[in-house]
Amino acid sequence: MNPLPPSPPAGTPASDPAQSKIENQKSKIGRFLAYRRFWVVAVVVYGLDQLTKGWIVARLDYPTYGPPFHLPVIEGFFNLVHVGNTGAAWSIFSGYGHWLGLFALLTLVAIYFWRHTLGLRSSFVQLCFGGLCGGTLGNVTDRFRYGHVVDFLDFRFGTYAYPSFNVADMGIVCGVLAYVVWSFRQPAPPGG
Repeated sequence: MNPLPPSPPAGTPASDPAQSKIENQKSKIGRFLAYRRFWVVAVVVYGLDQLTKGWIVARLDYPTYGPPFHLPVIEGFFNLVHVGNTGAAWSIFSGYGHWLGLFALLTLVAIYFWRHTLGLRSSFVQLCFGGLCGGTLGNVTDRFRYGHVVDFLDFRFGTYAYPSFNVADMGIVCGVLAYVVWSFRQPAPPGG
């Protein structure tokens, strides 16, 4: 029969429940701070997105597109409009906004569970996913608040009108493109 291991000395975390609770709290704060770049970028993208959309919703009736209802910023090139997108990029899957919102929320949950596999310990990757997650949450907020995503940045290149977009879309696109570039620059795994 094996003897029991000796009890830890008094005052150590294993023998002092109060000390163990303090150490656990410190580790939670440490884990949160390890992802601080992610949180800062996500909050900034989400905040800017919701502030700009709120300003557009208060300033322009819905839908507002084309002369004389838009606000020209650079005549003939860049306008502020108020349009809604019930689909995804370029209005694909239009009319399925709530399903797309649910899918986006599931994507955010998946990112949380696979954060180590995705490389979120890297500072650069935190910036990428901060933009992606902040933008995703901004568009999801719109889908459940308005029933569509509020798009307001309207660019025209001669006779071609680029699809309207918003700050959240910029966060998502920049985050994804930067992450793809980062992924291709990583060394191949050993034995691969």
